[in-house]
This record gives sequence, C-alpha cells and structure tokens, in this order.
Amino acid sequence: MTSPGARPPGRNSFRLEGPSIALDPRIHAFRPDIADLALAGQVFATHYVKPETWRCVGPSVMVRRSPEKTDEAISQLLLGEEFAVLDVGGEWAWGFCRHDHYVGYVPSAALGRGGPTPTHVIATPLALIFDNPDIKSGITGRLPMGARVAAMETNEEGFIRTARGWLHPRHIMPSGEARADPVAIAEQLTGAPYLWGGRAGDGLDCSGLVQLSLGLCGIFAPRDSDQQAAALGKQVAAGDLRRGDLVFFPGHVGLMADGERLIHASAHWMRVAVEPLADVVALLSTERDPPTPIVKRL
Repeated sequence: MTSPGARPPGRNSFRLEGPSIALDPRIHAFRPDIADLALAGQVFATHYVKPETWRCVGPSVMVRRSPEKTDEAISQLLLGEEFAVLDVGGEWAWGFCRHDHYVGYVPSAALGRGGPTPTHVIATPLALIFDNPDIKSGITGRLPMGARVAAMETNEEGFIRTARGWLHPRHIMPSGEARADPVAIAEQLTGAPYLWGGRAGDGLDCSGLVQLSLGLCGIFAPRDSDQQAAALGKQVAAGDLRRGDLVFFPGHVGLMADGERLIHASAHWMRVAVEPLADVVALLSTERDPPTPIVKRL
C-alpha cells in the first residue's frame, strides 16, 4: 500500500502497457496511477495491485467519491462488511466494497484486518447492544440493519455475545439465512430518514433501500438504481402491478407494497414512505416531461 503517485512495492505490484477500454468507474477500480490487478489488459494504469481484504470495524462509514470528508457520499460500508483495499494514502483507503464492487474512499481508521468472520446480520432497523444477556441491563450502543457481527457465545435464551456486547436473538439472523419477502423488510424501515448514499437501517437512499431489502432475502442487487434496472427481474406491463415489483424512474426506484402503493426512500419526504404510485408519478412529473416508470418483476 502506498500514497497515490508512488510506486507500490513488492510482488503484488505490476507495470503493464497497452490500450484501455471503457469500463464503469463505479464498479471497476482504476485511476491513472493505480488499478485493480483484475483489470490488467482492460485499462491502462501506471501500476496494477492485488487488493487486500479489510473489514469495516465501526457501525457504518460512508464511502466517498474522493478522499475528502466534505465530498459526496456515494455509498456506505457497514460493520463486518469487506472492503478490498488497493491504496492507502494519509487517512484514506481507496478500493471497492466486496459485496457490490462499488469503488470509493473510506477513512482507513474505519477499517481493520483479520478478526473473526461474521456469523449473523442485524435484521431489524436497529439492534440494541446490551452489557449483559438481559433486556434490563445497560445499553452500550446500537447497530443498524445490515451490519454483520461474529457470535462468540450464545446463552440458553438465545442472546449472542459479540465483541461489542450482547444482542437479542429477535434483532439478528444467521448470515446464511434469507427472509422470504423483501417488501416486509422495507416496510420495517418506514419512516427511516433519507440519507444520500445510505444503505443501512438508520438512513438510506432509494437504491440503498432496495439493495438492503433484497439482500436480506438472499437476492443480490447492484448499488445504483440504473444498475438495478439493468440487472434485476423481467420487465412487465405497468398496468399489472403486484407486491414486490420494482418500479424504476430516471434516478429513482421503489418496491410495490401492493397493486397501488409504492414504498421508497423519498428525497422529497426525506424518509422512507409508502404512498400511492400515482402520487409519486405526479410528484416527479413536469408539464413537458412526465416520467414513464419501468416495472421489473423478480
């Protein structure tokens, strides 16, 4: 790992020459000075590096477009999730999120190497961390839906001890388990604040809500709404809406709660809202350019 512009040392460093091809920079990690080794021969960079896998060690951290605290947040990394580090410069690490390959910068202090593999995921909007396996004990913190933890011990009541404290069994589920209904998960998050770049139970954007809800059902979803529209489901007629259908607008996405209502993280309401799809269409409409939603069915 090196600062930008310096030659990375060691056997994981390569210098290649050749033509570059167009790749989506959101999910392909390359800069003029350094790129993911997997992209050698596809893009030109001064050096190519094999990524090192680190994990998020805080409840969550925003992934940013550049190594600046004030720059735009483009996604979010949650506790226990992996981040493939390609470069460390100063207080920032550059690489990509392992779960969806989304590229960006995170504070290096939010990452750690090694440690146990997570065994459970938070499956409620927020999970309380108890001092002891007792709901009457003190609370030392909270974890958002989507955060991942490693169980160190389970008592007779099902409480799980983690490195941070004890979690109630109703707040978590095994990592390999999948829920059946992504809409039911999204409905749990009704009222959660809208957060640009967010994808956790305590704040999310429209595509983050979809990614989180589908992910807890064992369905992979890309990070952004245009990527989701290209990758998920089969298109159906807009007049044949069912619970669970994905409805896409330019730059926006939501899940149908039933044949008429959409659940979505709304920047207008600044929260996750359930409202008639017709109202969403009207809100997004202009006199000259009414939106035409695209409906995809999983």
